[in-house]
Amino acid sequence: MTQRAEFATVRDRLAVDDLVTAYAVAVDDGDWTAYRGLFTADGRADYRSAGGVEGDAGRVAAWLAESLAPLAVRQHLIVNRRVRFGVLDQDTGDTARVRADYLNPMGFTDPGGSAAPDLVCGGRYDFGLLRTAEGWRLSEVVAHEKWRRGPGAP
Repeated sequence: MTQRAEFATVRDRLAVDDLVTAYAVAVDDGDWTAYRGLFTADGRADYRSAGGVEGDAGRVAAWLAESLAPLAVRQHLIVNRRVRFGVLDQDTGDTARVRADYLNPMGFTDPGGSAAPDLVCGGRYDFGLLRTAEGWRLSEVVAHEKWRRGPGAP
């Protein structure tokens, strides 16, 4: 691999990492406009394993806005990121897959309440990314919730 190719790979890894971080920040901040902007035009998300919905980014953003509204405190931690790059014949640009674990403590709206989280869940994300003219975008997000503690936990 040449230095130029190595530099491009490092640059892409940083851009992909920034996109995954922007995803977590958008969800935690409830910035649903930013959330939708992280996806390709046909991008989809699947939160069914967490009791949610599957669909295009707009539909999923609306569901997230409604279901997370009572949880004023959200801190989405996405760790152990494994990035794989590739080019698929049917795509118009480069692709990447990211598999990463998540830990998500959340708290209900209660200004006088405890600082301890009311709900904590964890699992793994599978992200599909596509390089577009605007930069890397999410083409797919699949959450695989593995456990949950708090209200509604099994």
